[in-house]
Amino acid sequence: MKTMLLAVGGNSLIRAGEKGTITEQRANARRTAAQIVGLIRAGYRLVLTHGNGPQVGAQLLRSERGASQVPGHPLDVCGASTQGEIGYLLEQSLQTELHNAGLKVPVATVLTQSLVSPDDPSMKHPSKPIGPFYSRADAEERQRLLGWEIVEDAARGYRRVVPSPDPIDVVELEVIRDLVDKGVLVIACGGGGIPVVWRDGQLEGVEAVIDKDRASALLATRLGADLFVISTDTDYVYLDYKKPTQRPLHRVGTAGLEEYAKAGQFPPGNMGPKIESVLRFLSHGGKEAIITSCENLCRSVVGSEGTHMFPAHDRVEIKLNTKFELPLGGR
Repeated sequence: MKTMLLAVGGNSLIRAGEKGTITEQRANARRTAAQIVGLIRAGYRLVLTHGNGPQVGAQLLRSERGASQVPGHPLDVCGASTQGEIGYLLEQSLQTELHNAGLKVPVATVLTQSLVSPDDPSMKHPSKPIGPFYSRADAEERQRLLGWEIVEDAARGYRRVVPSPDPIDVVELEVIRDLVDKGVLVIACGGGGIPVVWRDGQLEGVEAVIDKDRASALLATRLGADLFVISTDTDYVYLDYKKPTQRPLHRVGTAGLEEYAKAGQFPPGNMGPKIESVLRFLSHGGKEAIITSCENLCRSVVGSEGTHMFPAHDRVEIKLNTKFELPLGGR
């Protein structure tokens, strides 16, 4: 049986225009779970990762506003809390869909720590915006009292920025591997994992955010996954995105991806980190990666939709399954 690591995009839980209520997130998780049932029926064992941007922002806001009554939480603890929150919603949705499909696949969330280096260059140059927007006066007060690094967004106000270091190891890797080998559908590395460092013989959380796609690529590589899939809010990776000349990429090798990246086709705040993560996976033994929308996951994995990427410079053949049917509840 082949192993797939699926990095679930943020829009799989909170979609554009939604407030992010638990009711909304639960409904979106059910739609994602229906697609995952289809992937299991297609013969894959899965490891899921997911983002947590909106959820951790909300958690930070709750912590800050409740600080006068209860102790506030640092960023690493807020990340741990959202891993549990999102893992619970995904677990429950998957268990429901698997039960309704007559499939007996155990599901478990592993609270995951991602090891980073205290000497990572980003530690001295915070650049990742987190949390709510503030007025200039409020931002300067937090900068003075809490030591925050602040950046201005001319259109919306001021935000806190934190480091975004590269993950270098997954602390719970062997636990995840053992569970996968036993047939468990594992949810891990939520939000890129809780960033931790070794200091004086002990693990410590750090005030940082790890890119979820980088962490997903690392976990996929360490597990020896056959397929690395990133679900996002577009059906394909596009060239000239949102321009009159926009066109989708269907099949492409690493040489082509690197060429397009050098030409500026994949902006840092959009598709750039995803393509970088795919290239990392494919350059470290990965055989295939796919980027597509949540709605097209099944059709992309067993068919021709989505952008398929390979560690190859020449023509690559893809076997198509034209008889595939979506599970009940899929779209």
